[in-house]
Amino acid sequence: MQAQSNLAIAENVPPPMAVLQMATGYWISRAIYVAARLGIADLLKDGPMTCLELAEATAAHPDSLRRLMRALASLGVFATDDQYTFGLTPIGTSLQSTGLGSMRSMVITLGEEHYYAWGELLHGICSGDPAFNHVYGTDLFSYLERTPAARITFNEAMADATSLISIAVLGSYDFSRFSKIVEVGGGYGSLIKAILMANPTVTGVLFDRPQIVQGAGASFSGPELDGRCQAIGGNFFDSVPEGGDAYILKNVIHDWDDNHSVAILRNCRRAMVEKGKVLLVEMVMPQTGGASFQSLMDLNMLVISKGRERTESEYGQLLDAAGLKITKIVPTLSPYSLIEAVRA
Repeated sequence: MQAQSNLAIAENVPPPMAVLQMATGYWISRAIYVAARLGIADLLKDGPMTCLELAEATAAHPDSLRRLMRALASLGVFATDDQYTFGLTPIGTSLQSTGLGSMRSMVITLGEEHYYAWGELLHGICSGDPAFNHVYGTDLFSYLERTPAARITFNEAMADATSLISIAVLGSYDFSRFSKIVEVGGGYGSLIKAILMANPTVTGVLFDRPQIVQGAGASFSGPELDGRCQAIGGNFFDSVPEGGDAYILKNVIHDWDDNHSVAILRNCRRAMVEKGKVLLVEMVMPQTGGASFQSLMDLNMLVISKGRERTESEYGQLLDAAGLKITKIVPTLSPYSLIEAVRA
């Protein structure tokens, strides 16, 4: 039996110190969350500021904010001098609220709903039920339905992450062969928009819950898309829009248990044209155990939902149950792969 190395811990660290570094990891995540919530990176976009200036702009306690910024500067999130004037580093730039690579909304949603759910990980491990449900009294998506502020932050986080994943996916797979692509559970439509902008002969449909696509429709009206994408609201457990020759689902199947996943996939199979394809953009766990991030993401799915990350064989079983079969798995320059499937 061979232990997997933890990429976050430096080589040759004594085991007690390695455990201590792991156990205090949340100190770092909480400090980054507070900086994101205060909007520090946005304040620094035009140049360095003193701690007093930052404290005035954020209504924070000056000395406490200085200690926070000093700690984050020691981690390379911000830059500082001996006068406690702070500026941005490349890492800190990712905490800005806009721009390619923005992780601010992701950091906030991880630091709020996810953080409190992870606090009940022990309950989830012992009961087998999502810790999120235990904390909030309902499942993640029902909570987001009734909590508009959290829903907006969550969907912005997904859109920001998708913008990065889209670059990797577009560089690894040819979408020009399709005439109509339906993105199922596509949130604000970052992926389908990127695909259509790179493939001007393709038309598209964004399909998600009505309140989500209602806010996404305006982004498809610009001249670069020329009306080539529809935004349709609905429930993918009931049906999905018909007539596509490709149905793409990014980070959708990993949110659900096997029965719900098969129901979604069957609806895609039923709706697509005769020689259509289903395309899943997901992490694929190695058969012998995942790398650090994949394994932790799988644990996160246990905390927040009844979903999971899956191996190639587990995706094969899901697709087979839905009347589909894998034709190929395409790796990308990201932790995600594209799984292509057709009717069995």
